[in-house]
Amino acid sequence: MVHFYELASLDATQRARLLRRAEVAIDDLLEYVRPIVQAVRTRGNEALLEFMERFDHVQLTPDNLRVSREEIDRAHDLLDKDIHRAIEHAIQNVRTFHERQMPHEQWFTQVAPGVMAGEKITPISSVALYVPRGKGAFPSVMYMLATPATIAGVPRIVVCTPPAPTGEVDPASLVAADLCGVHEIYRIGGAQAIAAMAYGTETIERVRKVTGPGNPYVSAAKRLLYGTLDVGLPAGPSESILLADDSADPELVARDLLVEAEHGPDSSSLLVTDSRALIEAVQELLPAKIAALPEPRQTFCRTGFESEKGTGGLVLTGSLQEAIDFTNEYAPEHLQVHTREPFAILPQLNNAGEILLGAHTPTPLGNYSLGTNAILPTGGFAHTFSCTSVFDFLKRTGLGYVTSEGYAGLSETTHRLAEFEGFPSHARAIRDRF
Repeated sequence: MVHFYELASLDATQRARLLRRAEVAIDDLLEYVRPIVQAVRTRGNEALLEFMERFDHVQLTPDNLRVSREEIDRAHDLLDKDIHRAIEHAIQNVRTFHERQMPHEQWFTQVAPGVMAGEKITPISSVALYVPRGKGAFPSVMYMLATPATIAGVPRIVVCTPPAPTGEVDPASLVAADLCGVHEIYRIGGAQAIAAMAYGTETIERVRKVTGPGNPYVSAAKRLLYGTLDVGLPAGPSESILLADDSADPELVARDLLVEAEHGPDSSSLLVTDSRALIEAVQELLPAKIAALPEPRQTFCRTGFESEKGTGGLVLTGSLQEAIDFTNEYAPEHLQVHTREPFAILPQLNNAGEILLGAHTPTPLGNYSLGTNAILPTGGFAHTFSCTSVFDFLKRTGLGYVTSEGYAGLSETTHRLAEFEGFPSHARAIRDRF
């Protein structure tokens, strides 16, 4: 039976359970990951290769850690031509969107006569993109990360991605990286890859930031290394809310609910609506649609929608406004809006990694080809984090320039505040300057 929740009847504990995600307790993994991180820090390549053999069952040498130009060229030949064209098309849209995000490299404004303040925008000097593999291939993750990084002008972009037991890297991901202009690619994954990015090894030079989704061990390594390098936005198990009213087509809603649910047993997919008729229609449609899925996707969806541990389901609210309020509280990674006038409620939708409006804008378009970025904050972090963009690869530096006229206008105020806060050197630097 698909989980059903009537929001008005839930007590505080039940509401908290509805808001929870199936996040792995990262704290429990920290002590497991800590010696891996420390070993890579102290023993470099030796430890990295040891852990790659233990966890990924692949034997590597320092000489073949980095993917060669020949292997990248071969990937173009191996990849199905239709998939190749699809990746090119998607990258074109993602590039067009992200180019629009780029700010001016430098700007000033006059805040008072003779007082100029502004910013200088520069790319981060080196960034690692973590592209998972698992049991599949995820070229979309590659181009969602690499496209804004290259547009931002990051001088050194590194990719780390787990290889197959044969040592080969997914050809589709290599093609996507090459089309984006990224060529420094290492066949490494897991917590050991994050440690290598943070500290460097004899073969791999350290970077200043790592970003991209990964398994719980990758997330634990990022948490341990926070402060050693920038670890990017939190990206955990997939999650979505489909916000709908009585105008929504139950068939489309039922299909769209399975999109994020099929990612894994820890994914969360919720229908939130004020229409009981829609809930009842979707309840009837979902079981057959789940049963028609191949394994393991069928089991993933059953777990999410039907099991005790599952965090998916159907949520009935007393009004559309209550549905909007709950959605903002949940702050989903993906928010798909199936309402009569989606743009009318858009100003009220404040907390989501992405908002996709209307029946013709299903989540898969955002995941692959719409142009917006699909690497999004999860676990409620959309309250404070943004979608991946060029800004993840840029930094801002404050600028100031003051003339003699401007100095005269600021000196007394600055002197008084410095004395008030108890900084005599600050005050004297102003008082005795000229």
